[in-house]
Amino acid sequence: MNQRKYFGTDGIRGLVGQWPISADFMLRLGRAVGSVLAREGKERPQVLIGKDTRISGYMFEAALEAGLVAAGADVGLLGPMPTPAVAFLTRSMRAQTGVVISASHNPHHDNGIKFFSANGEKLSDAVELAIEQEVDADFVTVASERLGKAIRVSDAVARYAEFCKATVAEDFSLRGLKIVLDCAHGATYQVAPKVFAELGAEVLAIGDKPDGFNINHNVGSTHPQALQQAVLAHGADIGIAFDGDGDRVMLVDRHGMLADGDDILYVLARSLHAQGRLKGPVVGTLMSNYGLQLALAELDVPLIRANVGDRYVMQQLKQHDGMLGGETSGHILSLDRATTGDGIVAALAVLEALTSSGQDLAMARQGLKKLPQVMLNVRAAGAREALSSSEVQQALAEVEQTLHGRGRVVLRASGTEPLVRVTIEGADAVEVQQLAERLAGIVKSAAERS
Repeated sequence: MNQRKYFGTDGIRGLVGQWPISADFMLRLGRAVGSVLAREGKERPQVLIGKDTRISGYMFEAALEAGLVAAGADVGLLGPMPTPAVAFLTRSMRAQTGVVISASHNPHHDNGIKFFSANGEKLSDAVELAIEQEVDADFVTVASERLGKAIRVSDAVARYAEFCKATVAEDFSLRGLKIVLDCAHGATYQVAPKVFAELGAEVLAIGDKPDGFNINHNVGSTHPQALQQAVLAHGADIGIAFDGDGDRVMLVDRHGMLADGDDILYVLARSLHAQGRLKGPVVGTLMSNYGLQLALAELDVPLIRANVGDRYVMQQLKQHDGMLGGETSGHILSLDRATTGDGIVAALAVLEALTSSGQDLAMARQGLKKLPQVMLNVRAAGAREALSSSEVQQALAEVEQTLHGRGRVVLRASGTEPLVRVTIEGADAVEVQQLAERLAGIVKSAAERS
């Protein structure tokens, strides 16, 4: 990871117009991807491009298309499509690479690029490094007779909708359910209402009128208040909120209570375990609530914690031969259903689990008792270095001893800022607050002396 100039843990992302989120960089990036694919032996590689609904997607789609064609790659333009849809279509259409133009849950003035391999998974570190090296090389256009072609894939929405419906049992039906869908004015605005309506639900959609600028604005999984209000106002059975690119999901029960990624993991793990179908451990992250770990332990299901980021959750799932993992933010990996995090597929999995158990969402998650959590940010020039000081390490050990068996503590340095996040969970909210403030104070003092 430290060798990379452009790629982060989830592609390339930044402010539109500032390098590398600029049209000239995207042109070079497109050519670089096409050149790397050509070196791997495919004479005319096929690359699919999907995007979310932010206005800068038009500019970056055109730039990437031009760069890819200049390198001799054929391009399929998918239009506005969820990130997991691009992963599926890349695999289904036998393309060599899928490209997503999206900044996920960020506002419209940000954008980014994600890639998928031919099997619908994130690119390997080696391929990303090869692309970066090619970006910095001279821009060379192949001979005219070797230039690629571009077509628009007109049936992309229908193809992906059928895939989503195929992840549940053939006789599964949502008839009799009233569902509110919040599409975040993003990439799911066309396909999500189609999928749930075709399965028989009465669908009420909000956040389904993108204008290029309103993606994630006061709607979607990062702003669930709109969905909570709509569920109560319409007397809906359940609410489902996606983020801008459709790979995350949050749920709202009929009482208007929010269910995050930890709740979703618990409901799915409980259902799979009851059916004898759960394989391997459940994988969460450093931020998964300690209550989830305790609730899964009641089922004799281990929870393994990965670093924050779906890439790391996937690594742990593969390493431990697991099938279910995710993040508190709602990025859920159900590897028995899809190769990547998919908000629509995860929501359908929960609805199928609820149908199987005869319970609604509020009842199904009663076994999960989340512990109070306090997160404090310590911002100082030497914050990262302070973590290794003897003073901080001793204080950390003392807090861990205090919470042993009934809570946990996480000290995590930001990868992009001079910032350390102090997170503490435990049954006693007052104690947790006091311990967090004490530990944050010690980190700050050590940082100021470093």
